[in-house]
Amino acid sequence: MRKFFKSLFAILAIAGITAAAIYYTQGSNTPQRGGFRGARMAGPVPVVVADAKLANIPVWLDGVGTARGRNTVTVRPQVDGQILSVDFKEGQEVKAGDLLVQIDPVTYQAQLDQALAKKALDESQLANAKLDLERYTKLSSNVIAAKTVDTQRALVAQLEAQIKQDDAAIESARAYLNYASVVAPISGRTGMRMVDVGNLVRASDAGIVVITEVQPISVVFTLPQQDLPSINRASAKRALKVEALETDSKGVLDTGELQVVDNQVDQNTGTIRLKADFNNKDLQLWPGQFVNVRLLVDTLDQVVVVPTAAIQRGPEGAFVYVVDAENKARLRNVTITQQDENLSVIASGVAAADKVVTTGFSRLKDGADVRVDAPGDAAPPPATSGAGREGPSQASTRRGAPGDTASINGLAPAAAAAPVQRANRGNGEGRRMRDGDASGKGAPGAGKRANVEGSASGNAP
Repeated sequence: MRKFFKSLFAILAIAGITAAAIYYTQGSNTPQRGGFRGARMAGPVPVVVADAKLANIPVWLDGVGTARGRNTVTVRPQVDGQILSVDFKEGQEVKAGDLLVQIDPVTYQAQLDQALAKKALDESQLANAKLDLERYTKLSSNVIAAKTVDTQRALVAQLEAQIKQDDAAIESARAYLNYASVVAPISGRTGMRMVDVGNLVRASDAGIVVITEVQPISVVFTLPQQDLPSINRASAKRALKVEALETDSKGVLDTGELQVVDNQVDQNTGTIRLKADFNNKDLQLWPGQFVNVRLLVDTLDQVVVVPTAAIQRGPEGAFVYVVDAENKARLRNVTITQQDENLSVIASGVAAADKVVTTGFSRLKDGADVRVDAPGDAAPPPATSGAGREGPSQASTRRGAPGDTASINGLAPAAAAAPVQRANRGNGEGRRMRDGDASGKGAPGAGKRANVEGSASGNAP
């Protein structure tokens, strides 16, 4: 019995300790969780807003190109001989006519002298033949036969022809002598030389040096064939501006002008080739360099623009939240005509000076009370498991601050940041200029981020 009571007492003690642990654990946590949720849901929704504005928006077409020297020449020897001197430095800027290499001219000078001497000999013979012909013609036909006069006249003509042949031989010998002095055929920058002093070169050799014209310079780039009508319309009205951009597409390397639209579309890629010339004053562009290129085809005058971060999407289309004078959020259906990672052009639904919400969509709905915070003061919303949601800090980082640029680039933000997607413009997925949602309908799908129009993936940018 004593063992039984000991065992029963031990069981009761363990059960009491377990019940107390469960009570204290659940009792202390439950009120705290409920209190946190209540505090989180209470009060107006903190948001960050931006003003809708009127602006002139340039429309760009974006592509990838390669810089090429406008003229490139491989300087080759035109005569055989030993190199006596190299009169340029590698990488030097040279002008047309500057001496590059001197080939031993002794042989060619001798050939020229020989041709000059031959001409002098023939000229003396011609002078004597003309005197004889003059004498023969003064004599009577009874004194000298007509055949002799005709023969002398033919000799004079023969010697005159010989003089012309001598002149041609002299010009040829002089040309070969000049070829011994190799000069720059164009102005440009020299590359690395292929021969050294003392080498024996021949006219069939690969070359001496390559000269490339880098100021100005050309850039050849491609755009989808769908852009061809707008390019042709714009180029018929004016010269089209082209900008060469840095790798990150933030800085402009140089500004040029469109020169050529190729006369056929590449059927393999569905793209059209274009060429633009740049002054390249600061040598920002270099032959063979890959660059991002954008072509200005149009300008939208005084249109309503809002930050792209303000655009939301629901099952029925795009919409924004507008904060009224009573600090209440009002859902507005909008129609978008152009869009890039920073700005969206609104055709209807928002007026200039309206305040649109750019951050703070997690608890926002039509008619909700809001508290407008400064861009850096808004607290990030709690993480949610819903697909396509983003906190304000993420939106500001990925979208960029409103008003950073005054251009419309229809390229999706994800594509704008990825050079590989830029390069795949042949499939028509990377256009800067995008058509907006034509439906103009919205739905209260609060908290869901906008998928960039035209994005093939359908993921939020």
